[in-house]
Amino acid sequence: MNSHTRVRMLCEGAMMVAAAQILSMIKLWEMPWGGSVVLAMVPMILFAVRWGLGPGLLAGFVFGVLQFVFDGGFALGWQSIIGDYLVAFTALGLAGVMKGRKGGIYIGTVIGCLARFLVHYVVGATVWASYMPDVFLGLPMGNPWVYSFLYNIVYMGLNTVITLVVFVLLAKPLGKYFRGEDLRNL
Repeated sequence: MNSHTRVRMLCEGAMMVAAAQILSMIKLWEMPWGGSVVLAMVPMILFAVRWGLGPGLLAGFVFGVLQFVFDGGFALGWQSIIGDYLVAFTALGLAGVMKGRKGGIYIGTVIGCLARFLVHYVVGATVWASYMPDVFLGLPMGNPWVYSFLYNIVYMGLNTVITLVVFVLLAKPLGKYFRGEDLRNL
């Protein structure tokens, strides 16, 4: 990667992280113990799919740090900070494995969102287990793994669907950017 391309990647990454941070503040819906439905994953996944795994992971990590700092840092301790913020948002960068592939934006979205969900699921079942209510979504709760699955699938499922819908709606006008065609001649 030449220096011009590297500068372009860093600038685009900074803009996408900033856009994601702004979009994360516009909450469409919020869960009681953290987790919300926002459009923030759109720029993060788009960046990862355009530039690849390494840059995607780095951008996700930076976004995770910003989420902890600016979103109120809703955590129970260092385990929750590392899991729910640093690792979970870094996992969105796994969408970068689909760089340059046909349909990569859609499959990358599923990969990144599923990875983030899995991190929140494990953290929820281990770190947040003591906060499990007796009843959630009208169901009796006795197992923290079931509770964590249900809690996290609600908002992460909605985030995944919304992100996919946005990409479907933007596929025609922005398809060449989704595929990174504008980057091939750099």
